[in-house]
Amino acid sequence: MKKFVLYNVFFLLSLSGYTQDVTLKAEFPSIVNEGEQFSVSWTVNAGGGEFSAPAFKGFSKLMGPQTSYSSSTQIINGKMSQQTTYTYVYYLQTIESGKFVIPPARFTLKTNTFTSDSMHIEVVKGSVQQQNPGAGNPAGSSTANSGSGDIFINLSLDRKEVFIGEHILATVKLFTRANISGINEIKFPSFNSFMKSDLETPPLNSLRQENINGTVYGTGVVQQFLLYPQVTGEITIEPVQMSVLVQERTGETDPIFGDFFSSYRNVQRLISSHAQKITVKPLPGTKPDDFSGVVGKLAVKASISKDSVNVNDAINYRITISGNGNIKIADAPVLKLPPDIEVYDPKIFEQIKNVPGGSSGNKTFEYLLIPRHNGDFTIPSVTYSFFNPSNGRYEKLTTEEFRIHARKGNDQNTGITVYGGVSKEDVKYLGKDIRFLKSTPGKLSKAGNLILSKQAFYSAYAFAFLSFLIVLFVRREHIRRNSDLNRVRNRKAGKVAVKRLRAASVCLKNNQMDKFYEEILKALWGYLSDKLNIPVSDLTRTSTVSVLIEKGVNEEKVANLSSILDTCEYARFAPSASETEAEKIFENASRFIKSVENSI
Repeated sequence: MKKFVLYNVFFLLSLSGYTQDVTLKAEFPSIVNEGEQFSVSWTVNAGGGEFSAPAFKGFSKLMGPQTSYSSSTQIINGKMSQQTTYTYVYYLQTIESGKFVIPPARFTLKTNTFTSDSMHIEVVKGSVQQQNPGAGNPAGSSTANSGSGDIFINLSLDRKEVFIGEHILATVKLFTRANISGINEIKFPSFNSFMKSDLETPPLNSLRQENINGTVYGTGVVQQFLLYPQVTGEITIEPVQMSVLVQERTGETDPIFGDFFSSYRNVQRLISSHAQKITVKPLPGTKPDDFSGVVGKLAVKASISKDSVNVNDAINYRITISGNGNIKIADAPVLKLPPDIEVYDPKIFEQIKNVPGGSSGNKTFEYLLIPRHNGDFTIPSVTYSFFNPSNGRYEKLTTEEFRIHARKGNDQNTGITVYGGVSKEDVKYLGKDIRFLKSTPGKLSKAGNLILSKQAFYSAYAFAFLSFLIVLFVRREHIRRNSDLNRVRNRKAGKVAVKRLRAASVCLKNNQMDKFYEEILKALWGYLSDKLNIPVSDLTRTSTVSVLIEKGVNEEKVANLSSILDTCEYARFAPSASETEAEKIFENASRFIKSVENSI
């Protein structure tokens, strides 16, 4: 027994006396080709700190950071050694040739700051062999494709020079000669300076073969967009980025059975398209006063619900704009009505369909007109102008003119009616406006005791005042507790997560697997954001793991969280999990939330 106690004491002393020198190591390729994509990474052997990447001047940052975490503990001959590793990976693309220096990265742990070495990278033209082909791509990390070879992605535009407001068809297309087992993530450009409409694109379930410069590729359209530029000048569209899982064979081919007994593994590949530039021209000449803002081809039609009404009755006046172009931003026509007709803001109805050839459909403006005087009125024709890009000119449309008659109502004394003039025969005798006062006295009685003279009044007053003070105190305490939004989110994190897990359970019962995994991810990330007081925009796996470890959550639960997240993210884009596995994921997620709720 004494030996056992002494052994535990020495073990705790060795654990408390264990120290580790923090190092920040950079990995990168020394030579890359112009236009090539590559990865750089930093590895630090400590956790709980803050990593700061340098500015990548001279390069285009495609993606990052992608973080990974590993930890191991060894006890050899009574001596314990522990190793913790965090890796931060960034994917870059070269812009022009030359020699570049990426400044050191920084890692701050408590009050100490550690820096890495600078990265000296030479970008050359043409094809060269990299001096260090393994640098920048550590084992287990994903590799970046330069947009050529066995798999690449392309962002194509149907035109490179348009007028402002004219549509552009953008198509994201995948080309591959490798076997793809799934798509992890797609990052589309932000399309700044454009009004974007997504086109309905069938899911990419199969690929069709195409001959590309003598090489047969399997191709498929990932997504199509309609882009309407909103500013003039030269606009650059950022590349499309995609992370895919590619099947690669492990080992050599058997000379007798061939690939029959071969094994395969899924390797993550990062591919990116090239940036696109377009030129947007301003509309020529002077815009008409009645310009609608539409660039395309339009037609206009007007109608009224009736041409004869009583005074103060309503008439529906409809103007329908139809055709193709950016009809969604079409302005309402300007009406020039007589002052005796009251008009209200129009109701707008849209029936617009987006197709690869552009947007087409109609937009209806329905006005409510109310004549306030009797007589005959004219609704003037309305002019409506648009820009036709096919001939480069403004074109004007005109509606027909309408005539309406407003007649006097049957009951002239009901409602509020405004007339241009009042004749004598329109005035009716309403009766006397001064009535006689009642002269006979009423029945009088003596009043009883006043309520102020009763003891119950003062007791009720004291009770009401005391109740008011209690309600005021409780209300102020409630406001004080709810003023700290972080504490409110922390208290309600568990309840919100339970509601999201219930939604996931419903999706599981209805066999909606994609939505099930999406709800599980929402429940986990939302719970961690609320419980750890980390904004969703700053919530990453690195920050989450660090905070959980700091708050005393053991590494087994953290590893279980990473396993759940990886399984859900993979299943969303490559659904292959059975219902039993989905139920296991649901139970693990519920168990993790309950354990964190009890420990924090």
